[in-house]
Amino acid sequence: MCGIAGIFGSNWNQSQLNAMVASQRHRGPDGDGKYIDPESHAGLGHNRLKIIDLSEAGRQPMSDPTGRYHISFNGEIYNYLELRQELNYSFSTRTDTEVLLAAFEKWGERCLDHLIGMFAFAIWDQRSKKLFAARDRFGVKPVYFHYGVDGTLMLASEIKALHAAGVPQEPDETSWATYLALGLSDHSERSFWKGIHALPPGHSLSWQDGRLSVSCWYDLAARTGDRFDDRSITDVQEEYVALLEESVKLRFRSDVPVGINLSGGLDSSTLLGLVHAAQGKDSDVKAFTFTTGDPQYDELPWVRQMLSRTHHELVECRLEAHEVPALAESVQISQDEPFGGLPTLAYARLFETARSEGVIVLLDGNGMDEQWAGYDYYRNANGNDTSVVQGTRESPTRAECLTPEFRAQASQFSSSNCFHDSLRNLQYRDARYTKIPRAMRFNDRVSMRASTELREPFLDHRLFELALRQPAERKIANGTGKWLLRQITKNLLPDGVVEAPKRPLQTPQREWLRGPLREWATGQIEEALAAYGNSWLDRHSVRAEWKNYCSGEADNSFYIWQWIGVGLLANRGAFAGA
Repeated sequence: MCGIAGIFGSNWNQSQLNAMVASQRHRGPDGDGKYIDPESHAGLGHNRLKIIDLSEAGRQPMSDPTGRYHISFNGEIYNYLELRQELNYSFSTRTDTEVLLAAFEKWGERCLDHLIGMFAFAIWDQRSKKLFAARDRFGVKPVYFHYGVDGTLMLASEIKALHAAGVPQEPDETSWATYLALGLSDHSERSFWKGIHALPPGHSLSWQDGRLSVSCWYDLAARTGDRFDDRSITDVQEEYVALLEESVKLRFRSDVPVGINLSGGLDSSTLLGLVHAAQGKDSDVKAFTFTTGDPQYDELPWVRQMLSRTHHELVECRLEAHEVPALAESVQISQDEPFGGLPTLAYARLFETARSEGVIVLLDGNGMDEQWAGYDYYRNANGNDTSVVQGTRESPTRAECLTPEFRAQASQFSSSNCFHDSLRNLQYRDARYTKIPRAMRFNDRVSMRASTELREPFLDHRLFELALRQPAERKIANGTGKWLLRQITKNLLPDGVVEAPKRPLQTPQREWLRGPLREWATGQIEEALAAYGNSWLDRHSVRAEWKNYCSGEADNSFYIWQWIGVGLLANRGAFAGA
């Protein structure tokens, strides 16, 4: 897990690349490096977090023996040992980076279909003077880029690196209006900053002689197909369990300690069972869970019960209300864009704690709700349901609190109906455009902020494709989602493992914002109004809604956190270029 950077074109200097690498040091504190091709005006930068092959042989950017190809790579190729056996190559390191470089040398861009993993990489071909970069299927690892009018391309793992290189820090008002009016983010290539684009999940880009092209190399719907799986439930279960066990086993490949993130729910229960399947019943990897001290939300009792008959040490990662202001400012710096409120802060505290405990790699259970229709609104899928972006039926935003001119800039979004059934269309929307892309961005930044690596075993593309092929009755039965997963999990869990009831909220965000954090929240909202009280936000409406919220007349805190997010960015001068 690392940070990548690169500049390609005639109009740049090495100090810009140096600044990009320096800005991403938290992503890789174990070393950095640069490769520059002065003849072609191409440069690669890298920040290294040592995970596999801790020797200096794993330094990046890495070159092939001929000196033709040079790579900067972020992520993990989990099946690198299998690929190593398949490739006819004389390896000089034990890294997955060298395996990826060899795979590209043999198969070219088609190497992507051979990879099981999370990845973002850039490969410079010194002979053809061509760049190739790619992002993994679900966008677990990020790539941002800026393409100048002169044909110069800059790319990096984080937006702040592009700003450090000199890209003006100006807000993209279409993205901000879409987010504040509709609650949408991370669903397109637009970032929240003008001139900076996100390479979409499952996409690659090429650059040569100042010309840029972006193309899709993986699409979940196309790989799944529209036909349902007509095999028996037993056959499906056997295949899915085998893939689950392999997925978790692969993600334990590491030369540094690995831990697991647990809540009290079904997904964490499944992950725990799979850890035991991979490591044996005596597995003693550390387990981490975050708490806030509020029994209405904390799942600590269920987690303790889950682990009571195991050898896992449980580490509680506590978030207190008084810690939120400072932590929110720090996390906002790491995110570069608006983030998901107190749950993201609690997760940030978890990764901080893991790092302090010496655990560098963590596994969690993201992806099961989207695979097996676990969210409530999946039960009422009707093909016309485009409103449930945040998982709630009431509007998550207050568009009426925006100025009419700004609100008009919002860009409507509608996911493609790739399937003949509405349930799978919703699942595809959440996996490709809404829930998973948003969660991956939040999680990548908070894990990297603490110089830790987060692995997502349930986002293995083979699992997703198999689950998406299943008919609705295998996902939802008697009004309960994840039906087949529940049958599978019964056979995986250690004796005595229980799960908490499904609950949509994990932190007391709404109570804290109108309670112990009220003064702080008011200050952040006023910062937002000071910065954009005339052009974006209607001062009177925002203050009236905040007053209503504090009096208990509103219960959805999403829009409150939106305004706080604007205030956090404004407070640190992020909008200075506007």
